[in-house]
Amino acid sequence: MIYTLTLNPALDYVAHVKDFSVGTIQRSKNEQYFYGGKGINVSSILSVLGIKSVALGFLAGFTGVAIKQGLTDKGIENDFVFLKNGFTRINVKIRSNDETDINGQGPDVDNESLDELLSKINELKSGDTLVLAGSIPPSLPQNMYEQIMDRLGDKDIRFVVDATGQLLLSSLKYNPFMIKPNKEELEDLFDVQIGSNEDLVKYASKLQEMGAKNVLVSLGGDGAMLLDENGQTHYMEAFKGKIVNTVGAGDSMVAGFIAGYEKTNDYAYALKLGSASGSATAFSEGLADSVTINNLLEK
Repeated sequence: MIYTLTLNPALDYVAHVKDFSVGTIQRSKNEQYFYGGKGINVSSILSVLGIKSVALGFLAGFTGVAIKQGLTDKGIENDFVFLKNGFTRINVKIRSNDETDINGQGPDVDNESLDELLSKINELKSGDTLVLAGSIPPSLPQNMYEQIMDRLGDKDIRFVVDATGQLLLSSLKYNPFMIKPNKEELEDLFDVQIGSNEDLVKYASKLQEMGAKNVLVSLGGDGAMLLDENGQTHYMEAFKGKIVNTVGAGDSMVAGFIAGYEKTNDYAYALKLGSASGSATAFSEGLADSVTINNLLEK
């Protein structure tokens, strides 16, 4: 079974505003809301691609109830821990000539709720996949991912880590199945400027030497590169289309990669489906649907 972990989910409220400016009262052209959080996004795209998963994490208050009900209505299995206080954060996304995002901080996680979540995680079995995605709430230890992977260290769990900076580096000693830095994050990790494919492979190889099995590097408008655990390098050009929404595109790539590998055990196909899924979300108002993904995949 595939499990996704979202420690700080969100209800994303998207307002489309013509010629947005600060300090004025304006009316939106239209509004949307989405159930957000990186792990939740991965579970949502996995569901679209016909792959079952269980979404784990923390929810709270009326927004938490809305997210749980929304995922259940979509047929996405979930087993969240509900916090006693606060409410799941609301992220405000203003779409105008530019994108402006205001992300909420989220509720505090009490020790009893943390213990309850860790008990659920302890139930994972060898052969399961656990997706650790996104930031860690301020109220939790910032080595939370390390603690979780260490608890599961005696089991053959496939860890997929989509995080940045020290959070990513600290996970490498647990030999994650896949990590997904983008080019800029890769540059930040090693304090370098990457100007060629040879540089990409060089620094992706360093992450493998540090423990990662598969390194998937998102290159934005230049596509993606995968250095797989067999030492083979795969490239995928960017799909052509109008960028509508960047939120969730990286999570969609992760989900597509996982789904592609689950279906075929073929890294080249996993990269194709991951790239198609990420681009499909970028070309959509919200997360991509199966029709958009499959149309791109056929190309």
